[in-house]
Amino acid sequence: MIRSLTFKWIVTLVLSSLTGVILVGLFAYSTTMNEFDRLRLEQYKSAILAVLTTYYQSNGSWDGLDALLKATRPPEGGLLKSGTPLLFALADVDGVIVLNVGPFKVGDQIPADELAQGSPVMVDDQQVGTVLLALPPPRLDPREQLYVDRTNQALFIGAVGASGVALLIGILLSRQFMRPLSELTAAIAAMRQGDLNQRVEVRTRDELGELAATFNEMSAQIHRANQLRIQMTADIAHDLRTPLMVISGYLEALHDGTLKPTPERFEAMNQEAVLLKRLIEDLRTLSLADAGELKLVYQSIQPQELLRQIQQAFESIVDENQITLRIEADDSLPAVPMDRERMVQVLGNLMNNALRYTPTGGTVVLGARPHPSGVQIVVSDTGTGMPADQLPVIFERFYRIEKSRHESQGESGLGLAIAKSIVEAHHGTITAESQVGAGTSILITLPLAQGRASG
Repeated sequence: MIRSLTFKWIVTLVLSSLTGVILVGLFAYSTTMNEFDRLRLEQYKSAILAVLTTYYQSNGSWDGLDALLKATRPPEGGLLKSGTPLLFALADVDGVIVLNVGPFKVGDQIPADELAQGSPVMVDDQQVGTVLLALPPPRLDPREQLYVDRTNQALFIGAVGASGVALLIGILLSRQFMRPLSELTAAIAAMRQGDLNQRVEVRTRDELGELAATFNEMSAQIHRANQLRIQMTADIAHDLRTPLMVISGYLEALHDGTLKPTPERFEAMNQEAVLLKRLIEDLRTLSLADAGELKLVYQSIQPQELLRQIQQAFESIVDENQITLRIEADDSLPAVPMDRERMVQVLGNLMNNALRYTPTGGTVVLGARPHPSGVQIVVSDTGTGMPADQLPVIFERFYRIEKSRHESQGESGLGLAIAKSIVEAHHGTITAESQVGAGTSILITLPLAQGRASG
């Protein structure tokens, strides 16, 4: 039978409390009985010492002591006149037993180490003998037994009372402790039904509060990822449909004879096919990165060498748009392990973006500089810039700052997302800094040590 967590919590608290009370009770009972027996022995010893001291003071020796005590108690070893059980034997100053009790016999010589464990009999500041424990304490008398019984009864009542208090506290605390778990359970059930945007109240700063905060963060991320997935699916469908419709329209018109085949029309269809191929390749790159299967062929490459390669690749476009492109990198920078082809793809995407938003007469800078984590590569422009609220999302898939402009220029909206995936596959980071009207800088930080080689 399945029990609720509340039931288990209450049972655990009650059992823990009861176990603690029982252990404390046993310890208290054992300690009480031991101390009680010790107290009784001390009382008996004090009484016999008083009797023996008085006897020696009166007689000046131990002669006749054993006969006197036998006459004042029954043969089975009963009580002295003072009511004290005769539990102690007596040895004289020479260690010879003069009072026959238990295993000690008159005339026995007691070793010095055993005498040292006894209690001295003092008369006028002189030791005249030693009493030695010979028999265990007798059974409790009715008054002593009543005391022990009442002590046990008090311990039992305390155990029952503690269990009742523990049960009450368990019921009260279970509501406080289980409430966050109940809320989490309800939120998870709602997510299972499809409502992914869930949030529970963080009531404490303990482990339960941390669990609630982590759940809220996870729920927000899942909701965000689901929204991005929905948007990405719509964007993919749109970006695939547009070139397919163009190609299909041309082919249908050519087939029907509505249009005549010309090199220009075939070139238009080819351009749409190239766009489709680029989009499919971008999607494949992202899917490989998501699966952790993006293969990298690492080489030690000087940052300046990589930047000069990009500069040469975009030289004609820069000249055509009358934009200044320069490199700012220290020749002493160390080589960085990277996949040349993939990093050229990253910087190519960044250059396309920079040139797209940089007006005629503007400047694009390819830079490289040392960084505590390795080497930082920077692509800066003097373009239109971006507002601060767009910076956290520009690396998301299909995100477009100016959607119509991207579509008209045949852009898929995956360039920065691909750049982020490739940089992170190198165990690096990519961030953006921008100011409206002043331009944008994309910063790529790569480690000097190869984190993971693939290929």
